[in-house]
Amino acid sequence: MIFIRRPQTDPFFNLAAEEYFLKNSREDVLMVWQNKPSVVVGKHQNVLAEVNMDFVSENNLPVIRRISGGGTVYHDMGNINLTRISTSRKTDRLVDFREFTRPVVDFLKQFGLEVAFEGKNNLTVNGKKFSGNSAHVFKNSVMHHGTFLYQSDLNRLEKVIHPGNSHIVDKSIKSVRATVGNIAGFMEKPVTTEVFRRHLEQFLVDYYHIHTVAEVTPEEKLAIEKLVQEKYSRWEWNRGYSPKYIVEGDRNTEYGKFHVSLKVKEGKITDIALFFEGKKLEKTEQKILGQRHDKVHLRKVLANNHFSEVIINTLF
Repeated sequence: MIFIRRPQTDPFFNLAAEEYFLKNSREDVLMVWQNKPSVVVGKHQNVLAEVNMDFVSENNLPVIRRISGGGTVYHDMGNINLTRISTSRKTDRLVDFREFTRPVVDFLKQFGLEVAFEGKNNLTVNGKKFSGNSAHVFKNSVMHHGTFLYQSDLNRLEKVIHPGNSHIVDKSIKSVRATVGNIAGFMEKPVTTEVFRRHLEQFLVDYYHIHTVAEVTPEEKLAIEKLVQEKYSRWEWNRGYSPKYIVEGDRNTEYGKFHVSLKVKEGKITDIALFFEGKKLEKTEQKILGQRHDKVHLRKVLANNHFSEVIINTLF
């Protein structure tokens, strides 16, 4: 196993790096890394059903889809991410969250913390979740990765995660809500996130008996950046990959009552029925049909409509 130093904090680059090393590394890989504030959704999730898009837009937070399943998570520099890639494992059980999280449990014992493994893939202290984990299998390799809340902005985390939208009907994977807590909050004498990360890295290097520490090479960096351009920065992956869904319901506004029924596939509106006070708004329907189900995009489409903002809000 090799340890790859990861000082990069660009979330697009970091998620692309995971996929790159999973599909190209011939050795087992361990990485510890952090992201600037961002929202990361599971591969099979519906972004609109999971994320408070108004909040992330107002705060310029990127929303990025990862290749593993599971729920939506908030990343910032108070959160530490751990990735282990195992190649050519000859075992019937490629995915094993207990095994993956065991060194984290052992590491935290040094600080007098009793960590519990709960559910399928979570770690908790005193009943509060601080780590969620997921995995992705590629051929004979498997990537386990997880978040590690140390000094994260929990207030922002709560605002990012969507409380649920009763107007959206789909079959996407839903995030499981949980009470969360920062590890630093459980420690008697917490250190900075930077110092804590260094201690964690050294513990893991010793735990796995790692003798090779490497940097991302210039060639690897170019390949990862290419993957960012072709996939991780693209709307088609981050938003368009959401499972197909339906939005249906009534909206009472200061102008009157709207009724909307629309279907979305690959992020685009494939069918729509829009009524205002019982009258069908055919011209507006024609403009919207085939467009991205995205507020920013629809504002451009309906730029000359005096009621554009009211109409757009009825579509979500």
